[in-house]
Amino acid sequence: MRLAARATARHGLVHAYGHVSARIDERHFLCSPPQPLGTVETDDPGVVVPIDGELPERALPEVRIHREIYRRRPAVGGVCRFQSPAVMALSALGETPRVLHGLGSYFAPSPPLWPDVLLVRDDERAEQVAWRMGDAAAIVLRGNGAVTAGATIEEAAAFAFFLEDAARIELALLPARAAGIRPLEYTADQAARRAVRAGALIERMWHFLCSGDPEWQPAD
Repeated sequence: MRLAARATARHGLVHAYGHVSARIDERHFLCSPPQPLGTVETDDPGVVVPIDGELPERALPEVRIHREIYRRRPAVGGVCRFQSPAVMALSALGETPRVLHGLGSYFAPSPPLWPDVLLVRDDERAEQVAWRMGDAAAIVLRGNGAVTAGATIEEAAAFAFFLEDAARIELALLPARAAGIRPLEYTADQAARRAVRAGALIERMWHFLCSGDPEWQPAD
């Protein structure tokens, strides 16, 4: 959890706001402490949150989103809530990235968009966000960043980086679209074949995200 917290900050996916979490067991998950993720120290404890129950006092209100995702999706082991620049800019246009390059294939055909610009700080709206997200790897919150979910916290953090890169490509191609040039999108079959080989790519991305961190110990 601490590695993912610092990694998202180190790579510009969060600033003062954002939170990450990892499932502990069927009934609990561990969330980052209520502070900027880049300031999480190697001995800072997280906040243990019950999946069925009230939020603990130290949990941030939007941790409700994590709770609803874990509750609805037993296979999810990690969640990242972040506000990366390209995702934020694209969401302000009411859009989410399409599959225009390899890293975008994990979100095919495109991540769903939550249209409300207000922060999700109550149970009802957190439930609606999780419902709209469904089984997707990510959901974009208009004007408020995004949420990614993965089988592990490592995968969720990698998806956060992948989503930002996909949004960056989409924004870079806006002038071409304005000129009437249509970028080539992956077909559904191409996206599925590309995303199915996720294991080694996730491991390499996690290594990249955490390299240099004092707690990081790369696999042999």
